[in-house]
Amino acid sequence: MKYSTFVISLALLVTISSCKKEKDDLEESNYIATPYKINVPSNLPILETPAENPTTVEGVILGRMLYYDNILHPQSQYSCSSCHHQSEGFTTAGTNIIPHINLAFSKKFLWNGRLQGSLEEAMKFEVEEFFGTTNTSKLQADPIYPILFKKAFGSSQVTLKNTEFAMAQFVRTMISGNSKFDRFVRHEENLTTQEMIGFTVFNTEKGDCFHCHSISMMTDNELHNIGLDSIFDGVNQGYFASSGNPADLGKFKSPSLRNVALRTSYMHDGRFTTLDQVINHYNNEVKLSPSLDPIMTKPGKEFGLGLTSFEIEALKAFLNTLTDSTYLNNPNLSSPF
Repeated sequence: MKYSTFVISLALLVTISSCKKEKDDLEESNYIATPYKINVPSNLPILETPAENPTTVEGVILGRMLYYDNILHPQSQYSCSSCHHQSEGFTTAGTNIIPHINLAFSKKFLWNGRLQGSLEEAMKFEVEEFFGTTNTSKLQADPIYPILFKKAFGSSQVTLKNTEFAMAQFVRTMISGNSKFDRFVRHEENLTTQEMIGFTVFNTEKGDCFHCHSISMMTDNELHNIGLDSIFDGVNQGYFASSGNPADLGKFKSPSLRNVALRTSYMHDGRFTTLDQVINHYNNEVKLSPSLDPIMTKPGKEFGLGLTSFEIEALKAFLNTLTDSTYLNNPNLSSPF
């Protein structure tokens, strides 16, 4: 087994051979968890952490273990990591699974935005609705988890709330901010001429990408109808399925474009499989509907963007600068097992 820094830290926290004795000792102590400092690159927004769930070393260790362990699933069939693979940007290639990337800055979750609120509320959904976890008996019966919960929250009694809080702490550390473009923004690296042309297309009315994919986060974390359909049924109804407001027909969350060049599936239903198809949609195939976002029909763009093949290639070159290999290989985010 290849031991990560996590496993080394875990070994310092628990001695498996004497689990019961250590658990009893911990119950008698007044343990205070260790504050964990999340390093957020200077070009990203300020990270807000709720007072009721401060990020701690012990909480992150516990959350990371839960993220990669299938113990949360009632039949122990899969974990968060079953669908969110680090090497693929914490998504699964060829699927419409939204990547787990910079979720700590978001207040809207899922493609159709029906889940809104804090990261803690998002993890409550993951545990109780997605996994269908109704009790913590398996965690409580495990020889290790009660010790880790004691370390993180001061009690070896495992609760759904603390399970969700620990996962939120770990996911809050999943920060991507060291792509080539990030380094360019921080004046640490230059873009090539082609990449700069692509950035100009992206960040001006020419390509009009920046309105939904803001520079620092590469998403505005909002919901938009971008003209994929003119008739809406089933999953294509978007936020309308939750709000019932016709103005929300076809509205979906703007995904982050970080690591976008690694993906082989795009949009809420995975209808596109290449960046060329995505760009062609905006360039030529936007469909009109009453709920279409106004940014898609601005003067001069009624019939598409009119990008040339040269501009499209430059735009793709720029999108490639959004790949964050540091994030894809961060050992602190990898499996502890």
